[in-house]
Amino acid sequence: MNEEHQNPDFDLDEIKRIKEQYKRRDGKNFSRYGMLNPDVYKSRQEKERALVRWLKYSGLSSGVDKLKLLEIGSGYGDNLLDFIRLGFDPKNLTGNDIIHERVETSGSRLPSGIKIIECDAAALNLPENNFDVVFQSMVFSSILGIELRIKLADKMWRLAKPGGGILWYDFIYDNPQNEDVKGVPVRQLKSYFPSKEIKIWKITLAPPIARPVSRLNPNFYNLLNLFPLLRTHVLCWVKKAI
Repeated sequence: MNEEHQNPDFDLDEIKRIKEQYKRRDGKNFSRYGMLNPDVYKSRQEKERALVRWLKYSGLSSGVDKLKLLEIGSGYGDNLLDFIRLGFDPKNLTGNDIIHERVETSGSRLPSGIKIIECDAAALNLPENNFDVVFQSMVFSSILGIELRIKLADKMWRLAKPGGGILWYDFIYDNPQNEDVKGVPVRQLKSYFPSKEIKIWKITLAPPIARPVSRLNPNFYNLLNLFPLLRTHVLCWVKKAI
């Protein structure tokens, strides 16, 4: 995780590609990810239940309103709203994104106490060992370059407090129909963080299956999701030792 070996030109090219990717997604496919779609609200409900399990497992639930959380790639603020519903105090939440339009929109829909920072997450100028939870959702799968992944993981680890850790939600398999993303297998995830305590929950019915079956009947999502082999994402808690 030594940043001396990072290529700044490569980082800039990769960040430019990611920005363009998200703008294409927002422009063409935004309706696909809207909460009115049954596969979207079923997967988000499942993810929220998994977050409740994480809070109880981690031992953080008793003081959740005191926890400081940073979300890398906070987008339009949907996840930060979920954390507020789980009991987090808005004044202890910080978001970060590289897309100006997303930062602007999230700033208008989130409580004023939440701080949103617009920049490359790997370059965040924040105190180290400062956050109880550093969270990322679907960010690393959008980064194709291993160097930038390692650099960002190192930044997240340094920002997390001892006794706190990294909360991670992402998919683990490549999508052959989308060259803009690349899955993060569990073994690769583990290589990013020097932790001996990693808890993994496999969740989320594969979207190519979830979309058509949920349109037929939303309950089919629950039925097929009983089979772990059909789940494509993981929620992970990577604890940072005291």
